[in-house]
Amino acid sequence: MTSTMQAIRIHATGGREVLRLEQVDIPEPGPGQARVKIEYAGLNFIDIYQRLGQYKLPLPFTPGLEAGGVVDAIGPDVTEVKVGDRVVYCMINGAYAQYAVVPSAKLAPVPPDIGLDVATALMVQGMTAHYLAFSTFPLASHHTALIHAAAGGTGRLLVQVAKRTGARVIATAGTAEKAELARSAGADAVIIYTQDDFVREVRRLTDGAGVDVVYDSVGQSTFAGGLDCLKPRGMMVLWGQASGPVAPFDPQILNQKGSLYLTRPSLGAYIATRAEFLQRAGDLFGWLQAGALDVRIDRIFPLADVAAAHAYIEDRQTKGKVLLQV
Repeated sequence: MTSTMQAIRIHATGGREVLRLEQVDIPEPGPGQARVKIEYAGLNFIDIYQRLGQYKLPLPFTPGLEAGGVVDAIGPDVTEVKVGDRVVYCMINGAYAQYAVVPSAKLAPVPPDIGLDVATALMVQGMTAHYLAFSTFPLASHHTALIHAAAGGTGRLLVQVAKRTGARVIATAGTAEKAELARSAGADAVIIYTQDDFVREVRRLTDGAGVDVVYDSVGQSTFAGGLDCLKPRGMMVLWGQASGPVAPFDPQILNQKGSLYLTRPSLGAYIATRAEFLQRAGDLFGWLQAGALDVRIDRIFPLADVAAAHAYIEDRQTKGKVLLQV
């Protein structure tokens, strides 16, 4: 094996021009670690925020926090995986590279009948859909949920996972084409928010009652309206901010609108233990094997074209998962 590998490095935060393909030393696994020869790395909006410096990381760094590949070396005291295992992981930086060293407890084995591209595509987005629907607000058949941006990678998976619980799903999307994507995922009703006022439509669709939970990944432009869609004691799950961060507000508003709940969850807290991580991954892989989960891979870019991949995501034209082939 050569002692160096290709990796994308960021030495200063900024535009897409700061993404540099470099030769760096191949890392060696330490105690409790495994080295993964990466085949696919997933792209997420957090990668953009880190590149821009909105989320601070020590410089220089290799971005990318989800990947799939094959274990090619293990350090001492590793019992979870062995050399040759096909694995995926998420929420650990350094995936835009040919190799990455990862805590072995953070690796999930991939069943032989699932491609590493699809397994990688399920990591951040699938895990997020799983914890939102089963843990943050555990949906049941008597619930109605409003899911914003339901045609996006995570949104479309969240619709599918939410429907598994028997809940009624009202989705929003920006265009007729995206509305059809949400509908094909199982949404019971879809509101094209660029044409109709989503608050008014939610009230109409629920006979004025409102919904039990709002899953909001958009943030600034939808948050206030989302609060007006909730039933008394309903929950606002603010899990993203694609349109910008929500401005500070008076918690008394939650009281005035019906003793509402507000949470701002993130995936890391919901896969903090290996047991929870494997349980979520196992559910997702099982549904995939049963033909009960439709994972859309939109585009795959070569590692060297990472700037184009970032541009594609930043233009918000994605209709599924974007991957790098390493």
